[in-house]
Amino acid sequence: MNDNFKLPETCTNMAEVRIGVDQTDRELMELLDRRFGYMRAAARIKTDRNVVRDEARKAEVIDNARADAETRNLPAKEIAELWEHLVEASIAYELIEWDRIRD
Repeated sequence: MNDNFKLPETCTNMAEVRIGVDQTDRELMELLDRRFGYMRAAARIKTDRNVVRDEARKAEVIDNARADAETRNLPAKEIAELWEHLVEASIAYELIEWDRIRD
């Protein structure tokens, strides 16, 4: 972690804000790496390629993100849209992994 990293409420200038944003982006990438690791695990565990896409689960994940955003007073509609893209990217990745494992 950057030694100059400060939480948002303690930032006093834009340099500190930018350091915080950059650090947060790195942490988000670590979390995305873990999330996509779960997609690799799902590809390994699922025995039928046709069950990779699960629309009910997709809706649940997006609804959970929207609700969490609302609780945090974040822009829920926009975050739900981000999650839509994230879930679609995850499904595409899982399909690629499913095929790769079984080639």
